[in-house]
Amino acid sequence: MKITSVKLDTIAVRESQYPDSSKDEFLLVGRSNVGKSSFINTLINRKDLARTSEKPGKTRTINFYLINDAFYLVDVPGYGYAQTSMEQRKKFGLMIEEYIMKRQNLKRVFLLIDFRIKPTENDLLMYNFLKHYKIPTTIVFTKADKIGSTKRNQQLQMLKKAFDIVVGDNIVLFSSVSKVGKEEILNYIERLMEREND
Repeated sequence: MKITSVKLDTIAVRESQYPDSSKDEFLLVGRSNVGKSSFINTLINRKDLARTSEKPGKTRTINFYLINDAFYLVDVPGYGYAQTSMEQRKKFGLMIEEYIMKRQNLKRVFLLIDFRIKPTENDLLMYNFLKHYKIPTTIVFTKADKIGSTKRNQQLQMLKKAFDIVVGDNIVLFSSVSKVGKEEILNYIERLMEREND
């Protein structure tokens, strides 16, 4: 898939503010500082459309990025940032849950997980939530370039075991530095959209 146009189309905090559109949507979720902004910028070949920050917890709204005037990448607040107040975390959680449970346009969730470390309790809770409600999900292991090739398979097996990955579950190794996984993600989105239009 070639990216020819990108724009931040809509910023929302509730259902009434979502785009009035039937275009396919692909949701990005993950803990704060997992690399969601870098993931978006890498996919769309932009340096700073999605603002990256040294300070986690920057995203506080649901951001709808319109790609090729054909589909949306949807970015939501990261979870698990300790310096976010309990009230704010609850608000973010309800905002994300409302989108996932009510949005008919949602075709797949990309759950971003830091490849370098054990998944957090919040990572496992999010994955189990998505599986419970049968939301189509791809786990994207970010920052894959940070683990050397000799240790990569060992790390991958540890993560598969932690998430109880079974045959048929969809996982992708990704790096915004080496660009590994970029074309795989874009081609996967393209195939899902073609399948939808058959």
